Amino acid sequence: MPATAPGAVLLSGIVGSTAYGLAHAGSDIDRLGLFAAPTEGFHGLHHPAESQVTTAPDRTLHEAAKWCRLALSCNPTATELVWLPEDLYEVRTPLGDELMAIRRSFLSARAVRNAYLGYATQQFRKLLTRDTTEATTRARAAKHARHLVRLLEQAVHLHETGHNLVRLPDPGRVRELGERIADEPAVAERLLATANERLDRPGALPDRPDERPAEAWLHRVRAAHYTPAATPAP
Repeated sequence: MPATAPGAVLLSGIVGSTAYGLAHAGSDIDRLGLFAAPTEGFHGLHHPAESQVTTAPDRTLHEAAKWCRLALSCNPTATELVWLPEDLYEVRTPLGDELMAIRRSFLSARAVRNAYLGYATQQFRKLLTRDTTEATTRARAAKHARHLVRLLEQAVHLHETGHNLVRLPDPGRVRELGERIADEPAVAERLLATANERLDRPGALPDRPDERPAEAWLHRVRAAHYTPAATPAP
């Protein structure tokens, strides 16, 4: 583990465009992970930092409890960490594998709708502000459009199957749609409307997540990373 790590890294992998199958030659490699801070660090006035973000390499690490809170809200970026293709994991530990085993308990229909549609709508608003007559800004608009399509496809797949489709089955189609939407934003409006409609139907997810497995897992994490203070000799 690197010297700059804030605690014991339990799970880490390559996320973002590489994971989705949308990376190109100039794409950054984004890494995401979660760590366990020493349990005794929570006993004082000031708790350990909940996240650490670095560049070169691009890496975000969330403390275990923060990651759980993000995952229970179905934050798309945090959630994908426990659904990555096997070849993209760089750190796996027994506690990390335990977390992957309870990944479905974090999901809920309401949170998937709010989080994924919310982020997709943000991408739509961003692409509307881009001047697509200029090459650089048009490229950015196409990027926003690709992520919009990806978020909507993941949201619908999650809702209907209970499984997070991180690696897109047809990334070429998503790229083509991104280019088309950059020139014709109305296409994105239709995609948003269709996704809304499908998410309104009964699906595979409960209305609320089950917090009990996450709570029990965090207790195991805290027990495993607690070092009692030495008792002074009499």
